[in-house]
Amino acid sequence: MNIIEKTDEEILALARPLWLDLVKYSNEGKYGDFARNFSSTLARAIDQVVAGHQFANSELARNLSNEIDSLGIIRRGEHVTVLYRQRSTKKPGEWLGRLVLGYEDGKVRIFGASIF
Repeated sequence: MNIIEKTDEEILALARPLWLDLVKYSNEGKYGDFARNFSSTLARAIDQVVAGHQFANSELARNLSNEIDSLGIIRRGEHVTVLYRQRSTKKPGEWLGRLVLGYEDGKVRIFGASIF
C-alpha cells in the first residue's frame, strides 16, 4: 500500500507517536532510540557523531515540548510530509516540525525529520 492513499486521520494516527518518540529521545539525547524508526537510507545518511553533537549542544533539541499541533499533510510520490507546530519547554516561540513518512519492507518508516 502507498501511504498517500491513507486518510488524513490515518496518517496523523501513524505520525503522532513517531513524532513524540523523536521528541522524547531528542530530549534524552538517546540517538539509538531516536533513530530506531528511520528508513535504512535515512539511518545511513545521518552521521552519529554530528547527531550526538546536536543532542549535546542544542538547547532546542534537548528541550522539546510534547505540546504539538498538526498543521497539515503533503502527499507526494510514495511519501507524506506531516507538518507540526513544535514548542520548547525553555525557549519562547514556535518552530515548524517536518516528518516524512513512507513504507519500507511493509512497515511505516521515517524518511526525513527536521525542525525549523
